[in-house]
Amino acid sequence: MSYNPEKYKVDFNEYPKIITDSVPGPKSNALHARATKHYRGLSGQVKLFPVAFESGQGCTLQDADGNRYIDFSSGIYVTTLGHCHPKVSEAVAKYAKLLMNAHDFTSEIKVRLLEKMAECLPGDLNNFQLYDSGTTAVEAGLRTCRAATGKHEFISCFMDFHGKSGHAVSLARMTKFSGPTRAPGFYMVPRPDTYRPWWVRSDGTLDTEKYLEFYDTFIKESTTGQVAAFVLEPIQGWGGSIMPPDDFFPKLKKFLEERDILLFADEVLTSMGRTGKYLCMEHWDVIPDVVTLGKGFGNGFPVTAMAVREPYADAVDKISASTSYGGNPMACAAALACFEVIEEECLLEHAMELEQLFRDKMAGWTQKYEIVGDCRVKGCLLGIELVKDKVKKTPFDEAGKLVYQKAFKKGLAWIPAGHILRMSPPIIMPNEVAIKGMDIIEEAIAETQKELLG
Repeated sequence: MSYNPEKYKVDFNEYPKIITDSVPGPKSNALHARATKHYRGLSGQVKLFPVAFESGQGCTLQDADGNRYIDFSSGIYVTTLGHCHPKVSEAVAKYAKLLMNAHDFTSEIKVRLLEKMAECLPGDLNNFQLYDSGTTAVEAGLRTCRAATGKHEFISCFMDFHGKSGHAVSLARMTKFSGPTRAPGFYMVPRPDTYRPWWVRSDGTLDTEKYLEFYDTFIKESTTGQVAAFVLEPIQGWGGSIMPPDDFFPKLKKFLEERDILLFADEVLTSMGRTGKYLCMEHWDVIPDVVTLGKGFGNGFPVTAMAVREPYADAVDKISASTSYGGNPMACAAALACFEVIEEECLLEHAMELEQLFRDKMAGWTQKYEIVGDCRVKGCLLGIELVKDKVKKTPFDEAGKLVYQKAFKKGLAWIPAGHILRMSPPIIMPNEVAIKGMDIIEEAIAETQKELLG
């Protein structure tokens, strides 16, 4: 089989389509007002555009007022196969009527999922545990690394994001929390950012070796020498779609192996075809020792996973790995259906085709628009960085807010991150829909630049 764009075709007479005088519309505003009487802790994207969604199909959304949007967010990287994919929905519905939960006992659907994971993931990543959130999977991964190495410290990177519970928070600087945010034994270091490098060669390009030299010195001088793992996202999500140079992960893996430190890749955001591979790390031919999967793993159903390489499999038995909800039959059915859809519809290949389309559409934007400092893309994971000054690369938060809101009002649902705009369209998206979405973004950038700079 091959990708069939007709299956996900969008009628541009109907999408995007704003029918209310202003957006969010009156029903969205009323529902939001009712919700916020009781609901706290809203994300930044909701605060900037408090729309109430009612339904979704494929790569489109509809709000409570009947306004219709093209979805460039995938529910913040989750509905990678689009909203309500028939095969995924039917799989969940089947087990919702047959067997909802059986703790960590074996079921046929679980066995089929585990076998499919072992088949699709690279190398000897064939030992698994299933969870219901990315944070829980990350916490399990940390315990596995400790059990596997007998060491207790961890190194992570500034601006990475790994979850919102105790040790997951300790891997990231969550400045909005009160009090200390990192437990003892958790350390943070800079990671390569080709747009904002800390160390460069004489020709001005990023120098990966200098980062590794810094890591070596840091481990010797700032830790107790008991580092169990280096934990990081292959591509930063919350940090703004920050992508490393191609030589970073191969060199980092060798660096860690020489020091008996495990490589823990948090792929909750980047796995399951988001970047055109089952694991983003495959782009660099690197197999992490421990990896977490999530978000698109269940296409909206709450299921995540931890995968461990064969040499460290026994460590999973030492950490009390099971959970009440992880690996329930509905979750396993959803995840298995996602693998099958990706295979049957050749979606990894289509994600790479979309990457080239996005790359072509954004080509020249940094020269054409004074406020666009950098554009980046890997598969269906994109970022646009807005700046006040291209030489100083001063973040332009006001521009980020306006571009986000303007595009949303034109019928594009997506993700803000301060001055960095993030996009994660479903990998089932037809080319012409992707082009339409990028045209809306470019219109919003042009309007914002005119409004702010004249």
